[in-house]
Amino acid sequence: MPRSIFLLPLLAALLTGAPAFAKSPPVLPLIAIDTQLAPQEQPVRVDSLTIAVQAVGSQVETVIDLTLFNPNSRPLEGNLQFPLLPGQQIVGFSLDIGNEMRDAVPVAKERGRQVFEAIERRRVDPGLLEVTEGNFFRLRVYPVLPGQVRKVRLRLAETLPQVEGGYRYALPLDRFQSVERIGMAVTLPAGQKPELSAADGPIQLVRQGQAYMADLKPLAAGKRPLTLRWKAAERPVLLTERVDGEQFFAAEIPLGPLPARQAPPPVIGLLWDSSGSGAKRDLAAELRWLERYLREVKQAEVRLIRLRDRAEKPLSFRIENGNWRALREALERTVYDGASSLDGWTAQADVGEYLLFSDGMVNYGTEGFPTLSKKQRLFAIDSSVGSDRDRLTALTLRHGGSVIALDEGRSEPLPSELPRVVSLTGEGVGRLVFDPSDSARGLLRIAGVQQGQGAAKVRLRLAVSHELREIELPLHVERSSASGQAARLWARYRLAGLGRDAADRAETRAIGRRFGLVTRDTSLLVLENLSDYVQYDIAPPPSLRAQFEQLRAANQASERQQRERQIEQLVQQYQAKIAWWETRYPKDTPPRPKLDHKMARRAGLIAPPAAPAPLAAAAAEPMAEAVADKAEQAAASDGAGIRIALQPWQADSPVLRALQRVRTEQLYPAYLARRAANANSSAFFLDVADLLLARGQRELALRVLSNLAEMELENRHILRILGYRLLQAGEPALAVPVFERVLEMAEEEPQSFRDLGLAYEAAGRYQEAANQWVEVVSRVWDDRFPEIELITLADLNALDARVGPLRINLDPRLRRNLPLDLRAVLTWDADNSDMDLWITDPNGEKCFYGNPLTYQGGRMSRDFVGGYGPEEFSLRHAKPGRYKVEANFYGHQQQIVAGATTLQLKLTTGFGTPAMKEKMVTLRLQGAGKTVFVGEFEVPAKH
Repeated sequence: MPRSIFLLPLLAALLTGAPAFAKSPPVLPLIAIDTQLAPQEQPVRVDSLTIAVQAVGSQVETVIDLTLFNPNSRPLEGNLQFPLLPGQQIVGFSLDIGNEMRDAVPVAKERGRQVFEAIERRRVDPGLLEVTEGNFFRLRVYPVLPGQVRKVRLRLAETLPQVEGGYRYALPLDRFQSVERIGMAVTLPAGQKPELSAADGPIQLVRQGQAYMADLKPLAAGKRPLTLRWKAAERPVLLTERVDGEQFFAAEIPLGPLPARQAPPPVIGLLWDSSGSGAKRDLAAELRWLERYLREVKQAEVRLIRLRDRAEKPLSFRIENGNWRALREALERTVYDGASSLDGWTAQADVGEYLLFSDGMVNYGTEGFPTLSKKQRLFAIDSSVGSDRDRLTALTLRHGGSVIALDEGRSEPLPSELPRVVSLTGEGVGRLVFDPSDSARGLLRIAGVQQGQGAAKVRLRLAVSHELREIELPLHVERSSASGQAARLWARYRLAGLGRDAADRAETRAIGRRFGLVTRDTSLLVLENLSDYVQYDIAPPPSLRAQFEQLRAANQASERQQRERQIEQLVQQYQAKIAWWETRYPKDTPPRPKLDHKMARRAGLIAPPAAPAPLAAAAAEPMAEAVADKAEQAAASDGAGIRIALQPWQADSPVLRALQRVRTEQLYPAYLARRAANANSSAFFLDVADLLLARGQRELALRVLSNLAEMELENRHILRILGYRLLQAGEPALAVPVFERVLEMAEEEPQSFRDLGLAYEAAGRYQEAANQWVEVVSRVWDDRFPEIELITLADLNALDARVGPLRINLDPRLRRNLPLDLRAVLTWDADNSDMDLWITDPNGEKCFYGNPLTYQGGRMSRDFVGGYGPEEFSLRHAKPGRYKVEANFYGHQQQIVAGATTLQLKLTTGFGTPAMKEKMVTLRLQGAGKTVFVGEFEVPAKH
């Protein structure tokens, strides 16, 4: 992948232009992914920046135009991650293509990433904007040519909370001093005037037509954060918009004074996210809020459950006269470590309400939040920038509560102060949704679709404390403000209430596509060529739609023909493999090679004749006898005692050497002391997990290992390492959801299906494993994945022979099991990298890509030079002796200098028989030319 742009932390600061109340909003630095600049190179800079703000009531749309300049001598990819504050949403993205700003179109998230990376490999212009986790976004633009500029336009929508009778919008221009030109335009409804001010007083705005203008460059140079203010409307605000024949509306309803608080429950459940990322929350703000809450409670029992990769057992604390010292000390002693999961605990019937302190980011487990009773309410306390507010909102709405946000510097409400929507109905309206985020301040936002042309009204029933209140709102279209925001507001409120099950995700994707929103299941994509829209069946912007439809029909017929050719080609390849399997290869001493022995050895075709030394006794555990499948006994071996011995992976780093000297009871604390300094090293967590497993501390080892899920936002390479390592540790139930996530992220890569099938197989979910492998065999894949269908066919047919019959819908010519004495499969995590599997047999002959068929019949699959593997060694009848297994880092085509590549090797005996046995090992290689000894097969003389 081309190297990435590093932008100065301008965009992230800009995108935190949400309200600044008692304190300024937090400004996070931009995260540049895979940035590798040579010493003489300069970061790509922002030459100009234009901000256009348009507001109707509390609804604000911001259009940001960026001009990027690349001062270097080579093209770069812009690959940027940035957070938005809760309530902000990207609703548009455009990229300069030729002489026009081409609008992005919504696509399924996994499809967007697949198309972007495929087109980028051809060095053509794509642009992609997607959600990663929570409210973090990733923008990818390719290429920014040397000495050239690219123009990007982003459109943001947000709802500003009402404070002191008005709205405030922050512009942290002190972050923008290096930008050459900064301009701003503000447009408000008629009769409203914005006020622009800095800490040292007001700043004049110049009116031009309906907008108010300002040159912000001198203000940025003065390091003055600025604030826009305008008054709130005194009556309900009604917005309307017609989309695809439907009349959408959105309204803000004042609730008036709220009644007194209701008494808190006697038993309270406290769910405390203690994952590694939990330490990034504003824990001080959470403790301040909790103290205010418990002072009101006065007398209660609090049951604390810490949540991370696995939920801990509940701890009980008594609160007497608001004294919560013991609970506070317990929370302050919390260790933040492990992945983020919200499942694995059981709701207790006598708990009145649950308080969830979390950013809502779930990256581990099944995401199955327990179901609460109808009498129990759930409130989520959110103090994190970039949190998954949609997940928290959906969870709390489902259980009669709401999200309490601590990220805006205000005195946030207590659960007893929050009204609950009992019902939302009306006349002449449908598909009603609401946003409860400001209900404690006397304002409720609703949206829906008006049906028919007659009068319409909305009826709202609220439960506040023990009081039931009814509100009726007539929808007077003549009093509404025509706006391009009403439909999007309906979409945003609806999305916030959707969960993560299949039906909800399908609706999320449909809403994102219809309204052009970036969601957790929808991205925005810009392509340069019309042929790319056709090839990937992505509807282009309206200006290209007619040409698109003409080319699409011809392309569909071509795809059918390609699929038919692929199946016939695969049948031919499998018949050739069957012919190899049926051939009887000699097991005697091979004839002397024609080449000089020394030259042949130098070429890598023949290894030194001395057999490799046996492994240490601790590593050479005997394997169970491999017995051939009864149906193939006449052709296969008798499976007499073939053994697998793995060389334990020996990592060597100063940190690990120091930890190895620590006593077992002090090992985990010693790891915690070094965790922060190694938080970005997957090797650190892998090595510590191995060390804890070796010391018998399995639960802590799994916790440490789970940190890989927290390392980077949606990095499928790291997740693959985590999944394989969990399989190696004998935890397939934990590996399955990891590989399911990888498949969601990278459906275009056949390894995603194959890996998930391996996890299902290890978990005993055999039919599901077969289903995944059928996908690998049936689909048409990129040429950089050679023969993965053949390797997967071996897994599929072997599984059916051992545990079947299974339901497998494939061409009958592909359905034959080919049992083996020995099998070795190598995979790795780095794309565009070339790893090689070497097997040296008792004859001293090496089987590898340059010698794919040995004298005694050892077969190596085609060389994988484009990343991931697998590469497979197969031997039907194994000659007695030792078989040395090695892995070699041949080279890579990455323009980004990556760290060590993680490899996984699976050695199998009796493959395709009921007595199949296998062992896995995870190891690392760094740098081309490196080779590591993995282990060996030992075939006894009587075999």
